[in-house]
Amino acid sequence: MEPIHTDRAPQAIGPYVQAIRVGPFLFLSGQIGIDPETGRLVEGGIREQTEQVLKNLEAVLAAAQASLSNVVKTTVYLADLGEFQQMNEVYAQYFSSWKPARATVEVSRLPMGARVEIEAVAVVGDVS
Repeated sequence: MEPIHTDRAPQAIGPYVQAIRVGPFLFLSGQIGIDPETGRLVEGGIREQTEQVLKNLEAVLAAAQASLSNVVKTTVYLADLGEFQQMNEVYAQYFSSWKPARATVEVSRLPMGARVEIEAVAVVGDVS
């Protein structure tokens, strides 16, 4: 197992890693809309937070020599399922040609009062 770390994404706010590689699989911890430079949630609402979440995921993937095209599964956690459409519109811009499997659930709270958190599983390398 190999932990993945980058300064281009927010640092873990608990006892976990940004991602971990196990064979060809890369398990990315949930990201919220924290700007890695300020350590604070980005200004705005669900759209802005979703955009930052996906940028953070891209940064962690890049640290593992991967990209969003390697993602095979995401789980989206929303503080309000009523914001699904807005989140989905931003998400679709990042996953336009390649669409991984996905689950979306509403949760009662997210860290730091975030509106959205997304975790992912990617495949990097040969899985045969």
